[in-house]
Amino acid sequence: MTIAYVGLGANLGDPANTLNAAIAMLKSLTNTRLTASSSLYRTAPVELHNQPDFINAVVALDTQLTPLALLEQLFAVEAKFGRIRTVKNAPRTLDLDLLLHGDALCNDPQLTLPHPRMYLRAFVLAPLAEIAPGISIPGYGAIGGVLATCANQKIERLP
Repeated sequence: MTIAYVGLGANLGDPANTLNAAIAMLKSLTNTRLTASSSLYRTAPVELHNQPDFINAVVALDTQLTPLALLEQLFAVEAKFGRIRTVKNAPRTLDLDLLLHGDALCNDPQLTLPHPRMYLRAFVLAPLAEIAPGISIPGYGAIGGVLATCANQKIERLP
């Protein structure tokens, strides 16, 4: 089994309920077991600011799937929630990002691991630090130090 971390985000419809429903759906992925789920966090959109705030979370999965096979299943979950890919950083019903897959390093047209922008985003790092406080991000170091570089980004942990 390999530990994989998946970031979740949504800002259309009822994002908190969508994330909770998506987390429940991730529990039934093939050859995969959900082992941890962060709190929900409210964050401002990145780049395209004229849209609703996002609700974000991160989950940990023990999986036997390869990174690409897991990504395919994540895309299938997104589709069940009506995800339509338009422009980068557009509003969305559900976004599932494969952040890390064990120690895998991947740079192919379909998938980059670690996720190429995760080290820049408090909405990924704060929930990841909540469920994996001792994790180190390949190429960037310990999660606490990486998260500190995003201290200027507004993020609110929801009750």
